[in-house]
Amino acid sequence: MSSAPASLGTMAASLAGIRARIARACDRARRDPAEILLVGVTKTIPVDLIRAALDAGLSHLGENRVQEAISKMRELSDRAPTWHLIGHLQTNKARLAAETFDRIESVDSLKLALALDEDAEEIGRELRVFLQGNVGAEESKHGVPLAGLAALAGDIEAHCPRVTITGVMTIPPPRATPEDSRGDFRLARAAFEELRASRPQVRHLSMGMSADFEIAIEEGATEVRVGTALFGRR
Repeated sequence: MSSAPASLGTMAASLAGIRARIARACDRARRDPAEILLVGVTKTIPVDLIRAALDAGLSHLGENRVQEAISKMRELSDRAPTWHLIGHLQTNKARLAAETFDRIESVDSLKLALALDEDAEEIGRELRVFLQGNVGAEESKHGVPLAGLAALAGDIEAHCPRVTITGVMTIPPPRATPEDSRGDFRLARAAFEELRASRPQVRHLSMGMSADFEIAIEEGATEVRVGTALFGRR
C-alpha cells in the first residue's frame, strides 16, 4: 500500500477528531459549531501532510513565518486554502505579507499598520487584519495590552484606509492546566466585545490552541488555531 492513502486516512480521522471536540465544547457552551473556524497551524509541517489535511476538508491554514508560508504556497498552488499569518510580522516583511496572506492576525502597532497600508495601496489590495492583544502583558510576547486595543484600532482607522480590522487574536501565558487559562480567555473576550460594540466589522476572536482550544470555545472564541493536536508533534 502506498503512503499517500494512509496519510489521507490518518489525517481525515485526526481532523474528524478535532471537529468532534469542537462540537462537544460548543454543546457545553450552547453554541453552534458552525460559528467556530478551525485554522490548522502548519509551522514546520511537511507539505505532503498539509495536502492530506486539505484533501480531508481543512480549508484554513495558519503560518508563523512569511518565507516558510510562501514556499508552501508555491507547492500548494493547485489548491486554494485561506492563509492566515499568525506569527509576529516585522515591518520589513510587510510587503510580502500584504501580497500573499488572506488574513494577517498579528498587527500590534500603528507602525506596522502604516507599512501594510502603504503596501496595500501599491499592490491594489484591501487588507483584513486582526489586532494582537497581549492578554498577560508579558514582556516576552508581542501584542498590545488589552486595555490599549481600542486606542490602537482608532489610530489605524484614522491613518490606514486600506487596512480593515476584523478581529482580535491573543495567546495567553503558559498555565499549569488548560482550565487555568479560562480567566485569560474571559479577559480577551471582554476586550473583544468592547471593541466590537462600536465596530460591527470586528467579528472574529482568535484564541485557543491545541492544549486549550476547548476552554477558549467555551469562553467565546470564534477561531481556534490547532497544530499539534491535528498534525501530531513536530
